[in-house]
Amino acid sequence: MEFCEECGGMLLPSAEGLKCSSCGHIKESAEKEDSYSVSEKVNAKDTVILTDGDVSTLPTTKETCPECGHDKAEWWMQQTRSADEAPTRFFKCVKCKHTWRAYD
Repeated sequence: MEFCEECGGMLLPSAEGLKCSSCGHIKESAEKEDSYSVSEKVNAKDTVILTDGDVSTLPTTKETCPECGHDKAEWWMQQTRSADEAPTRFFKCVKCKHTWRAYD
């Protein structure tokens, strides 16, 4: 990644060379091998992982589900009331997907 000598902005590839995203200054690229291409083709040796869309990145904790009694749930916090009040904790059972909340 290169930056503009004039203003410090990021230089992006353009037809003229490298163009500053802030001030428009153009720096001619000395190396023409810096070009790249984007392809949607997948090579046979590439690894592709397909998911069904039900992949969660939420943290989990030991919390008993009020619906099924399972002892593991995902959790997150969200500001549901005014900023001077504590955020609300939400839980979602990893087994039955029931969601509930807890207030502090």
